Amino acid sequence: MTAKQPPPLMKKHSQTDLVSRLKTRKILGVGGEDDDGEVHRSKISQVLGNEIKFAVREPLGLRLWQFVSAVLFSGIALMALAFPDQLYDAVFDGAEVTSKTPIRLYGGALLSISLIMWNALYTAEKVIIRWTLLMEACYFGVQFVVVAATLAETGLVSVGILVLLASRLLFVAISIYYYYQVGRKPKKV
Repeated sequence: MTAKQPPPLMKKHSQTDLVSRLKTRKILGVGGEDDDGEVHRSKISQVLGNEIKFAVREPLGLRLWQFVSAVLFSGIALMALAFPDQLYDAVFDGAEVTSKTPIRLYGGALLSISLIMWNALYTAEKVIIRWTLLMEACYFGVQFVVVAATLAETGLVSVGILVLLASRLLFVAISIYYYYQVGRKPKKV
């Protein structure tokens, strides 16, 4: 008994056979747009994802602003902890300090915030950067309201207080600008 030999298999050249190539890509699920509107060139890129999608497009000057903010917060915190009298005198132009404890507590809180800001400077995660910028904008906004209320109560108007108020408004504007710029959806390339 002789066994029948199977017919010889013919090799198909899928590079030249466009129909089989399209069918293969359709079965694999590549080549078409996904829910996000991205076209994947291979199954591997579809499964692993596109790392460009996760990269944060940083607005110009963001890292410089984060660095300047971290330095400012650290410097004012250290000054409030070490020299509370001089800090109070610089802001309120010669008013008497009744107690150093609140100013030192303020310095401790600022030092804690500055540590968060230093860590946010080295991260690439969009959410952490945005929360840090929002925290900074809220801090400056609250500080503006508190200083303005103190100014209204005491009636002490000095150049130091006016510069402080103007700088706080500027810092709120810059922080909110970067907050929205980091949160924008990137344009499709």
